[in-house]
Amino acid sequence: MRVTAGRQYRFEPNLLDLIHPCADSLRSGDVVTVVRLHGAPPPNTMGQCHVNGPDGRLAGMVSCNSLTPLGAK
Repeated sequence: MRVTAGRQYRFEPNLLDLIHPCADSLRSGDVVTVVRLHGAPPPNTMGQCHVNGPDGRLAGMVSCNSLTPLGAK
């Protein structure tokens, strides 16, 4: 799945994010926002992206396959 910077998604961790969590503060079901960081690879590079957590602060890097668009079932 491809994600877009600035959009919100529901975080449902896949196996990679469960085994090696790079965003420890996130829990299943959290609403996150994909961000593009200066000097970092853009979202979707190697299936990963940086996200801000529900509190609006940088949560870390997650797999794009762990993100579900809001409103999708």
